[in-house]
Amino acid sequence: METVLIEIRKARPDDAVALADAHDEAWRNAYMGLIPGPELEKLVSRRGPTWWDAAIRRGSRIVLLMFGDTIAGYANFGRNRAKSLPYGGEVYELYLRPEYQGLGFGRRLFGMVKRELGQSGHTGLVVWALSDNEPAVNFYRALGGRAVARSTERFGQKVLDKVAFAWPR
Repeated sequence: METVLIEIRKARPDDAVALADAHDEAWRNAYMGLIPGPELEKLVSRRGPTWWDAAIRRGSRIVLLMFGDTIAGYANFGRNRAKSLPYGGEVYELYLRPEYQGLGFGRRLFGMVKRELGQSGHTGLVVWALSDNEPAVNFYRALGGRAVARSTERFGQKVLDKVAFAWPR
């Protein structure tokens, strides 16, 4: 019988190639059919290993959910960028590879990020999701997120609605 270690840890520069692969798979799964194909491919291709290596080296807060030696998911987080919203922290990205979704791993990853933001002095947090991305919207609602703002984002010729979910503390 084999035991697989599941851990959440900070990303390291040597994770860049595997992180780019996890990002590509998770984004294609999350946005195929929502974001027009050519626009989605542009977004994915911008986040190759070089981009991730640079982000990690410059100190971006990126944590990985490791399932053994595999990056099952990741989160990128920090200070809230929407100054009109009264929340100190923001989860910029939280993604899991499709085969790791629905197993409680996203909840664990989110909980760790929420704790990290709180320990860094950020009161409350916000995360944005495309309104039509039902799995993401349902996930954040199930975690107790409250819709606090709406906006739009353009992807080529298509404009999509997005919603901000917040947790006061």
